[in-house]
Amino acid sequence: MQNFTPTHYKLISVATGREFPDDGWCLDDCQSDVPTLVRAIYEKKQLDVKDESYGLYRFCDWLPVSRILQGSSAPVTYKSEKLGAYLGLDNLYITFNGYFPKIGAKMNTCSFKETEAYSVCGRMKADNDKVLVVASAGNTARAFAKVCSENHIPLLLCVPKDNKAALWFEEPLNDCVKMICSEGGADYFDAINLGNIAVEDSHFIAEGGAKNIARRDGMGTTVLSAATTIGRIPDYYFQAVGSGTGAIAAWEANMRLLEDGRFGNTTMQLIVSQNYPFIPMYEAWKAGSREMLPFDDNEARGQVEIIDAKVLSNRKPPYSIIGGLYDVLKACGGTIVHVNNDRARMASKLFEELEGIDIHPAAAVATASLMDAVENGTIDKKKTIMLNITGGGEKAFKKDKDLYYLQPDYTFPVNPAKADILDALKKLF
Repeated sequence: MQNFTPTHYKLISVATGREFPDDGWCLDDCQSDVPTLVRAIYEKKQLDVKDESYGLYRFCDWLPVSRILQGSSAPVTYKSEKLGAYLGLDNLYITFNGYFPKIGAKMNTCSFKETEAYSVCGRMKADNDKVLVVASAGNTARAFAKVCSENHIPLLLCVPKDNKAALWFEEPLNDCVKMICSEGGADYFDAINLGNIAVEDSHFIAEGGAKNIARRDGMGTTVLSAATTIGRIPDYYFQAVGSGTGAIAAWEANMRLLEDGRFGNTTMQLIVSQNYPFIPMYEAWKAGSREMLPFDDNEARGQVEIIDAKVLSNRKPPYSIIGGLYDVLKACGGTIVHVNNDRARMASKLFEELEGIDIHPAAAVATASLMDAVENGTIDKKKTIMLNITGGGEKAFKKDKDLYYLQPDYTFPVNPAKADILDALKKLF
């Protein structure tokens, strides 16, 4: 295990431009009068990509980590021949995050959430004595559970009970991983509420979501994979979004690559997609609004029940915050589109037939949005396109395996009593 000096990066407030050192787990600019993201500024301006044995940490020059954990894998980018030919695209590159041994992709949780988990947990000091709290709609929880179990990092997962089937593993987890759930009919935002209550106890620490530079810069390795494979920054970037954090991360990685100077001067046009009918960011964007539009929480929960891509169900995304998705899309000339279940299912089937591997529903939404862009003529088919497949290979990975499922230690109502949660956590840790 290799350790890193904390001086290989510093932080900058997007709102104020103030630069300051990281205290090890800084999530905000405490001196800003408005909500803002902070970003990492790395000492090394040119990326030195390590060999494949480093896994995700082959990009560690631009990750805010203090140590390298075992078991990680990096995203794999390859030029699509069959899907590209089918769509009439000369330069379609697929960045695959999941399990696809044929191309060297070996993420055993089958999701790009591993890029977040290994980066966030690598940011944590080895002598950390707090319990990490992660709220998730499924894939993020699976990734953090794997990393924390294998590296003996205490973890509390907060997950909607309806999504607990996503908590599957190849082998039983270490007892340092615990899970609490919000009852049936709840969604991701309800799980976030559980986590917010948990971190009121000083024994727990919030992972931070989009505010955590390690989460964003871990996700940004998808663009680093693409650019270093292609030899240049792509012109278009396609991804499905629930919170938009991955798209923010993509833009931030793009900015670092521009500063590097060896990958061209392109600012990618981000085309991100939501799963209809749960499309709150799409509706705000089309209305030209920085602020999210008001909507009924129960209606939103009903929409989440309909969509196939449950992971795209964040009711409180980092859209409006300074440095968030709204600002990123304005900066790159990007846009938000939406795709319904039927269109995504067709795209999923087509991808598996042509590329030879199954993909997650969210990745199918992104693929369908690319198909729509081609059909509608909204992109230049001669340009270099990056399709971020955020999860795939699950069917291939699970074949002939006996899986283990993490069960909740406690289940709470949608509007839980704070005291009940805090009392339960004292019994768990």
